[in-house]
Amino acid sequence: MKRLYYLTDDLESTGRISSELHQSGINDWHFHVLSKDESGLYRRHIHSATGFQSLDIIHRCEQGALLGGVTGLVLTSMLWLVDPVVFPMSITISLIILCISILFGIWVGGMVGLSHENYKIKRFHDDLELGRYLLMVDVRGHQKDVVVEIMNQHPEAKAAGEGSTITNPFKYTYGKN
Repeated sequence: MKRLYYLTDDLESTGRISSELHQSGINDWHFHVLSKDESGLYRRHIHSATGFQSLDIIHRCEQGALLGGVTGLVLTSMLWLVDPVVFPMSITISLIILCISILFGIWVGGMVGLSHENYKIKRFHDDLELGRYLLMVDVRGHQKDVVVEIMNQHPEAKAAGEGSTITNPFKYTYGKN
């Protein structure tokens, strides 16, 4: 799926756009609004973005799983080479070590992701801080033209880009938050 990004300046136009998108068949699962004004979105019954859209949880969990998997493979390989007397290595023990390493990596990645802005919306940070509203519309190929046509009827909504709904765990995002 593609994700279309639009920025608006006020809650009134965001509400109108939300209603029109819903009437055209875009449901709440595919339409999210990110803003500092969470209470305004709630009062207007506008579907706000969840933590999965605003925070970097999924992305960092994927990275943690990859790092945990590599760590687990290295650890089990070393244990197979050393062949400790305390417990003889077996496939079962190797798989347990690998699974624990992956789960620990996912957990650590999730904790890190809770404290970081989603890497896909980081470019909109300044706009959000100024009080603007970020509309994220997830569309399939046949819906894109309908959504673009609706959004073109609203000059107050500025097209801010396109992206994918799929996260890329190999995307480097460390540094300035």
